[in-house]
Amino acid sequence: MTHLTALELENWLALYAAAGICCAIAALLSIGVILVELRQERAWTRLNTLEGVILALPRTWWRWQKLYFLSAPMTLTIVGTFALTLAWD
Repeated sequence: MTHLTALELENWLALYAAAGICCAIAALLSIGVILVELRQERAWTRLNTLEGVILALPRTWWRWQKLYFLSAPMTLTIVGTFALTLAWD
């Protein structure tokens, strides 16, 4: 089993940090968009039936997941471009 050099370890840590930062930004932005959409739709008006209450959380979760996963190509592009700038010698 080969071990990572100090440079490779630093590069991998930097890539994980960059991916984490990009994912955190994407999560915050998608939460913001969901909150705005729910407010514009006045989603709380559908909570007057039992079915509306039961389905509110899954619907909101699904909408957030769709928005969050739409950021994956950009996150991969940013982190991949950053990886290309690192010296891997």
